[in-house]
Amino acid sequence: MRRAGLPLRGGGRRAPPGRAEREHGHDRRGGRDSSVAARPTPGEGTQTPTAPDRTPEPSASSTAPASPYASPAPSAPRTTAIPSQSAGSTAATPSQPSSPAPATGVLRHTASGGRTVALTFDDGPGPATGQVLDLLAQYGAKATFCEIGDNAKARPAAVQRILAEGHRLCDHTVDHPQPMHTRPHEQQVAEIADAKSMIENAAGNSPTITWWRAPGGDFTAENERIGADLGMKSLGWTVDPRDWSRPGVQAIVSNVQQNLRPGGVVLMHDGGGDRSQTVAALKQLLPWLVAQGYAFDFPQS
Repeated sequence: MRRAGLPLRGGGRRAPPGRAEREHGHDRRGGRDSSVAARPTPGEGTQTPTAPDRTPEPSASSTAPASPYASPAPSAPRTTAIPSQSAGSTAATPSQPSSPAPATGVLRHTASGGRTVALTFDDGPGPATGQVLDLLAQYGAKATFCEIGDNAKARPAAVQRILAEGHRLCDHTVDHPQPMHTRPHEQQVAEIADAKSMIENAAGNSPTITWWRAPGGDFTAENERIGADLGMKSLGWTVDPRDWSRPGVQAIVSNVQQNLRPGGVVLMHDGGGDRSQTVAALKQLLPWLVAQGYAFDFPQS
């Protein structure tokens, strides 16, 4: 369905950056998870902002995940048809500035404020999504799931369960391109718009998708406007325990406990690889949050 003011997705699917066999690709090789995952920049406040790239699967002999800061080789971009220009107008160039204008409206606070927390989970749905939902239900907690379009398409039942249990959805692009701000404008449009359609189709019943989250937190004025044109606001975070890197359960727990402030937004992951540490950390964090008097909220909208 054509969206007013936005071009339709065109062309074929592009090959993802980096090697074909990776932790977060859509292929299943050697029994690995098929989901695509974010490699987020550290959060604000006590976190140092950076914009890392997608991380490949660590080798079997590796004891720690590979660095997320290695740039992948350039890949063929997703493309979408560009609307014809009116007579006398100048066609837009897809090239990006080296220093893009920063986004100004990224949300990093709960809707209600006070002693509340917004839990957000990126890169799913994945094999761990059901475990996360079970834990949230046990404590009456609500959360926001920022989903990869390809993963939502592959796991529609998980998307539908998320909504049925009172949680909310967020657009996290089709296949997590990084760094996003370097991609041509039409590719950024396709990544955001197509993911929204894929998540909506997986969920059924035309769910409201209030937010979108840039891969790696790579928000710019340009992609912020693309999201806004699709009716979505840019969703950031204030606490990033870097659970995707599997630093250890206690490291994840301690990071959240030390950096969370009332009204904060916590970033974790339910997809994109082995999330057993995230699930184990959540088992400790949920009762701790309740004991600290936190109520579970959604982000600003």
